[in-house]
This record gives sequence, C-alpha cells and structure tokens, in this order.
Amino acid sequence: MAAMEWFTPWFSAPGYGLSRLVLQRALAGVYLIAFLSAAFQFRALLGERGLLPAAAFVRRVPFRATPSLFHWRCSDRFTGGCAWVGAALAAAVVGGAADAVPLWAAMMMWALLWFLYLSFVNVGQIFYGFGWESLLLEAGFLAIFLGNAHTAPPVPALWLMRWLLFRVEFGAGLIKWRGDRCWRDLTCLYYHHETQPMPGPLSWYFHHLPKPLHRAETAANHFAQLVVPFGLFFPQPVATVAAGIVVITQLWLVLSGNFAWLNWLTIVFALAALDLSPVAGTRSYDPTPLWFAVVVCAASVLILVLSYWPARNLLSRTQQMNRSFNSLHLVNTYGAFGSISRVRQEIVLEGTDAERVGPETVWREYEFKGKPGDVRRLPRQFAPYHLRLDWQMWFAALSPAYTRGWFEPLVARLLENDRAALRLLRTNPFPDRPPTHVRAVLYSYRFTTWAERKANGAWWHRTWVREFLPPVHVVSGSDHDAGRP
Repeated sequence: MAAMEWFTPWFSAPGYGLSRLVLQRALAGVYLIAFLSAAFQFRALLGERGLLPAAAFVRRVPFRATPSLFHWRCSDRFTGGCAWVGAALAAAVVGGAADAVPLWAAMMMWALLWFLYLSFVNVGQIFYGFGWESLLLEAGFLAIFLGNAHTAPPVPALWLMRWLLFRVEFGAGLIKWRGDRCWRDLTCLYYHHETQPMPGPLSWYFHHLPKPLHRAETAANHFAQLVVPFGLFFPQPVATVAAGIVVITQLWLVLSGNFAWLNWLTIVFALAALDLSPVAGTRSYDPTPLWFAVVVCAASVLILVLSYWPARNLLSRTQQMNRSFNSLHLVNTYGAFGSISRVRQEIVLEGTDAERVGPETVWREYEFKGKPGDVRRLPRQFAPYHLRLDWQMWFAALSPAYTRGWFEPLVARLLENDRAALRLLRTNPFPDRPPTHVRAVLYSYRFTTWAERKANGAWWHRTWVREFLPPVHVVSGSDHDAGRP
C-alpha cells in the first residue's frame, strides 16, 4: 500500500478526468462512423463480388502479414456482421458503457473495437490505404490503456496521446516544408481549396478569398504544424494553449474540405493536453490497481520502442507519408499534401442504352455522392464519414496507375446494374435496365468566378480533356468480362 501511495501521484492525473471522458466518447464516435462506413461500403468494394474481393486477398497474403478475423472467414454475411457488431459496441461506449463496467471489462471493450477495425483495415487494400485508418487504430490501441471512470487517468497514456498528436502535426508540417515549393513561397492555397480530393460546401468561398489571406493561411499552417506541437510537452497552461491552437486550425480545415475523420481525430488527441480542472474541478478516484499500472507501463515501453522508426522518419530528408511500420498499425508516420495539384481533373462515368455507339450517341452521366460531377451541384459535407470510392476516383484522375485492379470491375458492375455497386453512387441514370455501353471521360474542372456563378448558377466550370476509357459493353456472362465495341 505504501508503495502505491508513492507511485500514484506521478502515475495518475485526476485533473484530466473530464478531458479523458470527452476524448474517449469522441474517439468511440469516430469508431462508430468508421464501422458504419464498413457496413455500408465494404460489401460493394471488398465483398465476395466486390471490386477488390478481400477473400482473394487473404488467400494470397498470410495472416502474420495482415492479422485479421477475415483470414478465418470472409463471407459477406460475416464481414457485415463484424461491421455492425463494431458499430453497436462503439455506440455503447459513446453512451458510457465502458464507464459502467469494471476496469478490466472496459479495456476489453476498447481492445475488441481495435481488433475488429484492424481486421477491416488489414484486408481493405487501397480502399483502406489512407493515413487516417492507421491513425484511428493507433489511437484506439492507446485508448485501451486510458482507464475508465473507476480510476484516475494514467499519465503515461495521456503523454503517449500527446506524442501521437505531435507526430501527426509536426509530420504534416515537415512533409509540406520539404515538398512542393508553393508551401515555402506561401502560394499553395491559391490552388488547394479547388484541387483537394473532395471539396466541401464552403470550399468555393475559401478559394475566392483574397490572395494575401491565402498567404496568411499558409503561414499560419506552418506555425501551427512546425512550432505549436512542441508546446504540447510544456507545463500548463502552455500545453493547453498549444492544444487550443491545434483545435482551431483543425476546425478551419473541417470547414474548408472533406478529409474523412482526420481532422476530428486530431481534435480528439488535443484533449489529452487540455487541463479542464479549473472549469470542471478535480474529482477523487479509487487507488490505481497495481496490475493496471504494470500493464500501462509495459504498453508505454512498447510504444516508445516502436517510436524509433517514425521518429527516424521525421528526421529523414526522404520522409515518407502515412506509413505503418508493423502489421498492427501501432506506431505510424503521418502527413498529407506534400505536393499540390494546380489543375483539377475529374473522371466522369457515362452510359448509353443505344445498341451502337457513334457521334450522335446520347450519353447519360453517373453522379457520385461526394466528388464533383454536375457543375450546378454544390459540393456536400460528408466528413467525418468516408466515401472511399469517391476518393479513389480523385486518385484515378491523377494517374491511370491508380485504377489498377478495381476500375474495370466497377465499369462491369455498372453494365449489369449491380445493386451493391450502385449504392455507392448518388444517381443511376438507368433504373429500369442496364446500359448497353459505359465509358469514362476526363474533364478539367475549376471553380466558377463570382460573375459566372451569378450568371449561370454553376459552382464549377468544366472543359473536355479526352476520353479516359473508350466505350465498353458486356461480351459474356462473366462477372468482370466487358469488352470494347
């Protein structure tokens, strides 16, 4: 008992009780959204008849390389059930279930959330190849060791959350500074709001801000990502001020675009540095169980050891973005937009019910939920929900190399009016019977000017570039067999 009395003051941080509560509930909310994304999209993207079937992937790749429940069973029913179980468990944690059970049971709930989502990420291939997938897993693993309402927040786990936030912000800042010259001459935001993967409803207005304000935005971003993160490790109130700056800059990014749950997760991590005790007070907790302290310290040592590779990457001139150094995604490296596109190109999928294709053929467009299509449609807000196919279409427009493996199956699904695939889209111009031919064309998109917007009501102006995929049609009953006329 005397040993624990000596141990508790430096191990426990009772003043961070409210910060932990909000952090855990918000993190569980992100888990909920992630599992709902899997429930609604996994089957069409990675199911038995998906664009990149996970069942075929697990036959090629061993369990040790991609640990996942789906190495055991990978049917649509099982993966769908896992997604809904994860969503239900996440919703329960949001509602306070993890605080209503013993500490060991709460840790098991967080561990189950982590492993369920790891199972999806490790078989998700390019559709789960985004940095925020690993970010959620790394944060979810740390959450196992944050405790619950029965014990004071452990200092090591809170510091590891700050270390994660530091790597997210500082890594993103370094990749920009080392990358595209426009970040150093403060001109990247002349283009970024227009060419980002999935603009939001306010992106048009952000794009039309005065150029001096764009330069100020860029400079503020460098300050927030290259200077402020060091403040997270200073004593209070400096750490709280640094966390507050991170929150404000992330909310600015939330308003200006759709980046799934990346910005929201970053805000969640900032809570680990917020001292809310002057507002909420400090409650008393039961003594910290010795077994819990041992487990937290052991996990902390593991994370610190694994941090060697991300830390080395931060210092490297050949810094990599969004890389996991182990198959469990425990400690990773992050970053985004090391280079900025100056021109926006979009792939538009079109179909026709004409028996023969010629110059007079009437083509009808498929509309996606999030990515630009109809020039008069205001971009929608979807984040923190992740539209995985829409994001891949943005990459595909950058280079045909990004279409490898999934684009032709998508076209084949459209040729047969596959219900699962069509649910990924906003509109189907052929509700009664499948099209006879489908093609893809490439357009250059730009935001309209104030005058153009007033004159024709359009948010976008687009110009034909070229045919991306010539017309194809079904040539047999095979699942993916489509041919060009």
